[in-house]
Parts: sequence; structure tokens; C-alpha cells
Amino acid sequence: MKSKLLILFLFLSPSLLSAQKNNKNSLTVKVDGVEMQAPTRKVNFGKYVYYTSNLTKPETMLRIWIGNFSGGQANESGTYLVINGDIPPSKKEIKEKNLIEKYKGIAVVRYVLETKSPRMTYHVGDSGNKDETITVKNTGDGNLEISFNVELDGTHWKEKASATVFGGLGRLQSKAESKIISKTTGFDWNIDPEGNGYRKEKENDTIKLSEGKMIIKLKEGE
Repeated sequence: MKSKLLILFLFLSPSLLSAQKNNKNSLTVKVDGVEMQAPTRKVNFGKYVYYTSNLTKPETMLRIWIGNFSGGQANESGTYLVINGDIPPSKKEIKEKNLIEKYKGIAVVRYVLETKSPRMTYHVGDSGNKDETITVKNTGDGNLEISFNVELDGTHWKEKASATVFGGLGRLQSKAESKIISKTTGFDWNIDPEGNGYRKEKENDTIKLSEGKMIIKLKEGE
């Protein structure tokens, strides 16, 4: 094993590896009618927090970010407006539509599926500004339940020929290392194709997420 990968494992373990073994958080959802079940992780990133569920065969990621209208963390019970993370409502729109009065906050959903291994092509889904909502229930006993039915805007991504050719064995090895980390820790590692040597294809479609439910213990280790 290369020193680079060893360093990454030392950085991630032992807390993440232990959390992977003991993780009881869960996701159940139908993706275009096909059931997906996976463990879920709560990830803190500065003032932001998101919840991510991952599978390894094929590599799959479903991530939900939940926040207030200022972008900070939010986990209050209530209804959250699903938005496009790249085109959020403006301050003017928030005020004119009384969004703060109508919703507890906002949510962004992203889905990534590896459609050809090793990470050659992907199917990606992103939430849009379609007046959809998700429901959050803070049970009061340390658990959070997120329920959702969302239609994502689907795009297809293919590895650029230049990335394949010039990356050579080094790029293949990097993919293999990332896959090992994803599998071992339960966190997706470099799975997102955007800005990572891939191009977006012309084909667009939709990805339907139905009967979705995430259950998360807010404080890991309890």
C-alpha cells in the first residue's frame, strides 16, 4: 500500500473506522422504483452539516444538506424547502414569498451513481427549485428523522479522454485508493465527477426518489 493511502487511513482512523463498524443510522429510499438501503453519516463541515449515505457496488452516494435561510445548521422539526444548491432563492425572493414564515429552512439533495467502473461514467441527480419539501422530525431523544419524495434533475458524466490518457496508471491507482477509503470508512471519497476530470454529456433526465427516510443519531457514539 502506498504511503499516500497509509497517511489517509491514519488521518481517518480510528474514530471513523470505529464509527463505520458501529453505525446504526440508516437510509431507505426507492430510486426510480428500486429500493436502496444504506447506512448514513452525519458530517460537520465548518458551520454546515450534511447527511450522506453510500454504497460500494456500484458506488452510490445520496447526500442531503439541511440548513436555515442563512446557511447555518438546522435540525428543528418541520418542513424544509428543497432548492437547487447552485441557484438558491435570493433575499428578495425569500422576503416576497414569505419563505421564512412558511418553512423551517432549506434543503439540497445530490445523488451520484457510478454507471461504469472504475469510475468511468456517472449518473448524477440534483434537487431543483420545484417547490418540493422534505420533512424533518427531531424526536427529542437524540434522533433525527428525514422523510422525502423528491424529483432530481439528472445528468450524465463521462471521464474526459485527456484525463484517462494523461492520468494513466496514476489516475487508476488514485481511483482504487479512493474506492478503498469509501468502502472502509462509509464516507464517499472523491466520488463526485464535477470538476474532477469528467465532462457532462448532453443527455438530461430525471431521477425519482420516493418513500425516502433517513434516521440519524445527532451525536455519534451515544
